[in-house]
Amino acid sequence: MSKKAYNKIMAGLEDAIAFAKGDASRGTVHVPGTNVKAARKRLGMTQKIFALNFGVSVETVRNWEQGRRQPEGPARVLLAVIDRNPKAVLDVLKKVA
Repeated sequence: MSKKAYNKIMAGLEDAIAFAKGDASRGTVHVPGTNVKAARKRLGMTQKIFALNFGVSVETVRNWEQGRRQPEGPARVLLAVIDRNPKAVLDVLKKVA
């Protein structure tokens, strides 16, 4: 193994240990992808209603569902929460709106 490869592996291990001990600056949290169409259908919503309820455009929902775009950043997190606990998101958004 080269010294460069060894150093990269060690740096990764040190980051993983620091992250496990609570140093969030040394790691990345993986947010799983969400099947937007399946989540929307489980909620019994049309694309338009889903978009209105969660603050995105209908075109964005269509692009996600048809695979032309992938949700990124905060949208990915929001969709993961919608997929697992849609009532929580809807309750919060109703209180804000």
